[in-house]
Formats: sequence, C-alpha cells, structure tokens
Amino acid sequence: MRASVVLPAGAWDLARETGRVVLDYDQRHRRRIVLRTEAGSEVLLDLARAQHLRDGDGLECEDGGVVRIAALPERLLEITAHSAHDLLRLAWHLGNRHLPSALSAERILIREDHVIADMIRGLGGHVRAIEAPFDPETGAYGDLAQGHDHHHHH
Repeated sequence: MRASVVLPAGAWDLARETGRVVLDYDQRHRRRIVLRTEAGSEVLLDLARAQHLRDGDGLECEDGGVVRIAALPERLLEITAHSAHDLLRLAWHLGNRHLPSALSAERILIREDHVIADMIRGLGGHVRAIEAPFDPETGAYGDLAQGHDHHHHH
C-alpha cells in the first residue's frame, strides 16, 4: 500500500480505517518511510515534504483505506503550578530553552529530563513522571507551512 495524503485527526471517516500504526514522537516526523501496521501490513508513506504526524491523523492509501496514526506512550514529565500565571511563567522558561512542549490550561508535558525537572521545582512548579502520548506544539511555522492546520477553535 502507498499513502501520499495525510488526513488531519477528526477530519476523516473512521469507517475507512484499515489499520493502525503506533509511533513515538520522533518516528512521527516523516516524509518517506515504510511503516508496518499492528496487523503486519506494510504502508509506504510517500509525502512531498516531511510532516509531523499527530495522534489520530490518517494516512490515505491508494485503495481508499485509511491507516490511523497512534502516538506511542512515552516517559514524560507533567508540569503543573499553583495558578495559571505560575504555569504561564513556567511555559516561558521551557520555551526559552526551546524544549518541545505539549500545552494545556492545566498542565505542560515535556520529555523526561531530570535537569529540567529540578529547574521547574526550583521555580515553584510541580513535576510528576507519567507515561502518555507526546504531541507537542510544532512551532510558529511547523504544520501551517505544510498546509496542515491543527488549530481547534472553541
């Protein structure tokens, strides 16, 4: 099977799903690679340019089927704070170090790093080791430059 189109999560019919590929964060930034589904089928991902594949995205295959991308749980740090202001301040410190971060109103997720964990604690934040899928922000020009808009308007 060959796939050359990425369908954004939530934008494709789940009834078309023919398989699932489970990849960690590093494995989900691709242009061309042979991927193996959980059932053992091979899919040639063949994109015009490298793209970050997000949890729930679909790879549209030439036969009309869609192979779902699933994010493999990874060892992460969950960072929380006493207030929204404190969490925003911690986000600034992480951004200043150019660390990939998954942001929400309640927490920040980063890859496990004991030096950063100590820094966050020193700044008054709380750190907890967890295992979860990692889908950090891609940066100001990441997915938008590739025509892959994942901004959700609430």
